[in-house]
Amino acid sequence: MNQEIIDFIRGLYGSEGVVPLHAPVFRGNEKKYLLDSIDSTYVSSVGPYVNRLEATLAEITGARFAVATVNGTAALHIGLKLAGVEPGTEVITQALTFVATANAIAYCGARPVFCDVDADTLGLSPTAVDQFLAANAQRRSDGCYNKTSGARITACVPMHTFGHPVRLDELLAVCAAWGLPVVEDAAEALGSTYHGKAVGTFGLLGAISFNGNKIVTCGGGGVLLTNDTALARRARHLTTTAKVAHPYEYVHDAIGYNYRLPNLNAAVLCAQLEQLPALIANQRDTARQYAAFFRGLDRTNFIAEPAGARSNCWLNAVQFESQPERDAFLSASHAAGIMSRPIWRLMQRLEMYRDCQTDRLENSGRLEATVVNLPSSARMQDGN
Repeated sequence: MNQEIIDFIRGLYGSEGVVPLHAPVFRGNEKKYLLDSIDSTYVSSVGPYVNRLEATLAEITGARFAVATVNGTAALHIGLKLAGVEPGTEVITQALTFVATANAIAYCGARPVFCDVDADTLGLSPTAVDQFLAANAQRRSDGCYNKTSGARITACVPMHTFGHPVRLDELLAVCAAWGLPVVEDAAEALGSTYHGKAVGTFGLLGAISFNGNKIVTCGGGGVLLTNDTALARRARHLTTTAKVAHPYEYVHDAIGYNYRLPNLNAAVLCAQLEQLPALIANQRDTARQYAAFFRGLDRTNFIAEPAGARSNCWLNAVQFESQPERDAFLSASHAAGIMSRPIWRLMQRLEMYRDCQTDRLENSGRLEATVVNLPSSARMQDGN
């Protein structure tokens, strides 16, 4: 079976050499815009490409406001602060995620509480959150409190795993009933929609990443999305070191962050976004080919887009029947130069989060042991 998968991937990518997991594609106006930015001397956090980027991202996502940041983690950190996450509070999220989700919560001085994911979306389960809150939380006049820890629960952060949207309508309803703002970790999900609406725009705020392995990239980069005018204004202020506007004085009125995206990076990303529709179409075609292949292969389950969603298919994944089968494939694929990877280790298994409260994490544990990410680079040719 492993050799069948390896042979299929080589055929898919037409390569006898190393097949990377997800390589960036620079085939448009990246160099042109980058040189223009250099020639303009606007290379830092102020410049026309930053403004253009934010306008473009607002148009693509349908959000009223987009605030460009140095990376997706910075965007999520500021989003959580703006949502009211404070030191000593708790935030509900998933254990099956990249570490940046939990780290952004910790940057606020808060503590993650890990709930299970749904097996089909790989993202935070509305049912698990509802059951956790019913068993462990109480509403008070000043918010939602964890009866076990005594801490106030201040937000909920779903992560759209590999670009597959979580069940947002159900999750939003659960969180509304408990008075919890939703901050979406849409780091991997640019271009994904849920019932026709862009993910990252359902919650109070949403964060997207443009890291080097994402569907579009400028080497790093992120964006914070919101429909709230005051939150957008505050986000821009805090991410620009909280500097009070003045022609020459340096006055800062809060503890701010040097989180704004430089114009150089924004120039590259503007060029990348011009290619986004074609890139997504390519990713979805790759996913269709993987899905067709794995339908004919026993003891595997290809992770397809959930019902009601249109995924960007950023990173393809297959689930094996058992952990030994998964491990055997990982060893065989790497020996053959196919850069597959296991899904992340659950957050509560990491030293810094081992004491965090969790539910039973049944789906999360099963997925952790059996899921593998497959090569998902764009397969675009000139003229396509």
